[in-house]
Amino acid sequence: MKKFGSLHFPKTHYLNLERNPHLATIFQDDLNPERILAEIVFATNETINTHQDLVIFDEIQACPQALTSLKYFNEQIPELAICAAGSLLGIHLTPTSFPVGKVNILKMHPMSFTEFLMGVNDQKSVEMLAQVITTKHIPEIAHRHLWNQMKLYFIVGGLPEAIKIFNEYKNNLFEALNLVRQKQQELTLAYYADMAKHSGKINAMQLERTWKSIPAQLARDHDSSTRKFKFKGVLPNIDRYNQLANAIDWLIATGLIIKSHIVNCGQLPFSAYIKENSFKLFISDVGLLGALSNLHPKTILDYDYGTYKGYFAENFVAQELICAGVKDLYTWQEGRAEIEFLHEINDDVVPIEVKAGNVTRARSLDSFINKYHPTKNVILSGQNLHIDKNNKIQRLPLYLASKIDDLIS
Repeated sequence: MKKFGSLHFPKTHYLNLERNPHLATIFQDDLNPERILAEIVFATNETINTHQDLVIFDEIQACPQALTSLKYFNEQIPELAICAAGSLLGIHLTPTSFPVGKVNILKMHPMSFTEFLMGVNDQKSVEMLAQVITTKHIPEIAHRHLWNQMKLYFIVGGLPEAIKIFNEYKNNLFEALNLVRQKQQELTLAYYADMAKHSGKINAMQLERTWKSIPAQLARDHDSSTRKFKFKGVLPNIDRYNQLANAIDWLIATGLIIKSHIVNCGQLPFSAYIKENSFKLFISDVGLLGALSNLHPKTILDYDYGTYKGYFAENFVAQELICAGVKDLYTWQEGRAEIEFLHEINDDVVPIEVKAGNVTRARSLDSFINKYHPTKNVILSGQNLHIDKNNKIQRLPLYLASKIDDLIS
């Protein structure tokens, strides 16, 4: 936000309402924006030009009244640019009224693979990914480089602090990746602290154990594809969805996990075929998945972690689809057949098969094609891009997951 302000405004005023609790008292008496602004000027000893400056309210969840005040700033001082940020762990559960219709809301996700490349100054790769929409071609040398960069992304993930650390120390890969993992472990502890602080009636330990159970279940299954989330064993004496529903919903609402609904029919609308208690769960950031799984960075970089890497690939694709604007994820399962993701493009059903390596044999995809006859099908794998308009099956490298719509539509 500070960088944004420096680029687009002559002056930026930054207020952290959690670090400086005395600033929060400004919002206690009433929500008159003129009075609030006057007291901010007095407290910061900086004049504010309402027509030219940017005001930042950071950690706004620490002051619910400040969140509500945005409504009145919008109504009474609309010329003033205000940017507010806060953890969803606080905002989703605040008892104070939210200024619906008065603010533009931007939901932030971990940085995508393309944004990771931008963050580590790999401009050539960024340009290659932009051009591929038109060229439908990736030189083999570029493909190998992008694949290696994707493996680094599996370790670093998309959290800005982790990417910043990696970029600063990337000339010493061993040190960079170990520092990244250390930061991820620190952030994990911070998330646990937030759970304890904001969970309210939901037991914080229940939230923590539910979150931890996602990679733990995968390690137990050792399958190349993600299984349906199992409720039994997460907590003692709990084996039903309704006993964990609040914890799961809370983790989804805060952006810590991603849900993919399991459907037993490959037709639109997908939402008509979901069951409330049948779904897969992913960690919101593939880097945190590695940290929670205690997988050493070298193991991931060597791509030597057995069938478990299939889950990393699937988690990565889930993230990329969310970053590309997909609101709800769906998985198809009928009998023993499974397609990792069902996608809708221009009212067409597009099955997406995810493979972690170069083997692209897809029996489940064959079953889906024979039953539902889709006009477009996608296999994401370690192989280079191969678009064939005359062939129903399009083969894309994993790192192009976010560009499926542009490449095959």
